Amino acid sequence: MASQGLAYDGCNFFRQRLVFSTLSGKRVKIKNIRSKDNDPGLRDSLTGLLFLSIQGTVLFYQPGLLFGGTVEHDCNPQRSIGYYLEALLMLAPFMKNSLKATLRGVTNDSVDPTVDLLKSTALPLMKKFGIDGEGFDLKVVKRGMAPGGGGEVVFTCPVRRTIRPVQLTDPGKIKRIRGVAYSVRVSPQMANRIVDSARAILNQFLPDIYIYTDHMKGANSGKSPGFGLTLVAETLNGSFISAEMSSTPQGQGDPVLPEDLGRNCAKLLLEEVHRGGCVDSSNQSLALLLMTLGQQDVSKVLLGPLSPYTIEFLRHIRDFFQIMFKIEVQKPLEDERKGGDKVLMTCVGVGYSNINKGLK
Repeated sequence: MASQGLAYDGCNFFRQRLVFSTLSGKRVKIKNIRSKDNDPGLRDSLTGLLFLSIQGTVLFYQPGLLFGGTVEHDCNPQRSIGYYLEALLMLAPFMKNSLKATLRGVTNDSVDPTVDLLKSTALPLMKKFGIDGEGFDLKVVKRGMAPGGGGEVVFTCPVRRTIRPVQLTDPGKIKRIRGVAYSVRVSPQMANRIVDSARAILNQFLPDIYIYTDHMKGANSGKSPGFGLTLVAETLNGSFISAEMSSTPQGQGDPVLPEDLGRNCAKLLLEEVHRGGCVDSSNQSLALLLMTLGQQDVSKVLLGPLSPYTIEFLRHIRDFFQIMFKIEVQKPLEDERKGGDKVLMTCVGVGYSNINKGLK
C-alpha cells in the first residue's frame, strides 16, 4: 500500500492531501505549486504546516510514523492557529504517544476557525467517534489577534487504536445557545456591547442563552487589539452548530462596531441552524474523515448543504482510501420547520487501525 503514489497539480487543498497521505501511508507528489506567480512555490503558512522551508514548485512527500508526545510550534501569523489545528485534530488520535501540542500565533482571526470554535464543536464531535478521555482538551493560554498574534494554546489528545462508527441522523431541536465574547487590548466594554446586541436577536427565539465575556490583559492579550464572538447552539440530541466573527485586523480595511459584529454573528448562527444537520459546515470534513476511518460497519451522518471544501475532501477520500459515500438529499416538508435541504451521508468504514500505537 505504501509504495503507491498519487500526483496532484497546484497547491489548492494542500492540507487535505498531506493529512490523507500521512494516514493512508501513500506517497504524494504535488507539482506546479504557484509556478506562474512572481513569487513561486509554497507560501510561508504552508511550509509552516510541514515545519520546514521549501523553495521550488514541486513537493514530494513520503509519509512516516506519527510519534506524538510533547511538541511546540510557532505558527506562521499569515494564518491562525485554527488552520494548523484542523489538520492536527485529524492526525492526533493516530499517533504512537498521546499528543501535547503547544501552538503559538494568531488564536482568532476572520479567515480560519478560531480556537474557541474548534474547542466547542470539533472536540464534542470527536467524542462521538470514541476519541475521549481525561487528556482530551484544548486550552487558550493567551489570546492573539491578527495581524500580530502572540497567542498560545495547548492541545492534548489521547491515542486510539480504532474509531467507532456512528449514526447521527436526527439533530433534534435547539435547546440552548452558549458563546464567548472576547476582547484584547481594547476596552472591556467592547465584549459587553457585543453580548447585548447578539442577545437582542437571539432572545426572540429561545430563553436559554449565556454568552461569557473573556477579556485578557497584559502578557496574555497578545500583540494586536481586537474583539470577536463565537456562538454555539446545542441541540437536544447533542449536536453543536456554530458561527463566529472577529473584528477587522488593525490597519486592514474598515473598522467594525461591536454592536454590528454581535448582530451579524447572531444572524450567521441562525443561518447555520437553518442549514442544519448534525454537524455544522465548519466540521463537515472532520466528520467524513472519522466515518471513513471507522470500523467496518455503516456510519450515517446528516449534514447541511456540502461546502466546496467538503466536496473536494470527498474526492480525496476516494483517491486515498477508495471509499465512496452514498449521498441522499432530504428536502424537509414545508410545515416541518426544519430549515433547508439536508444531505444524508452513508459509508462503510475502512476499519482503520492505528499502526503507530502498536510499535514499542
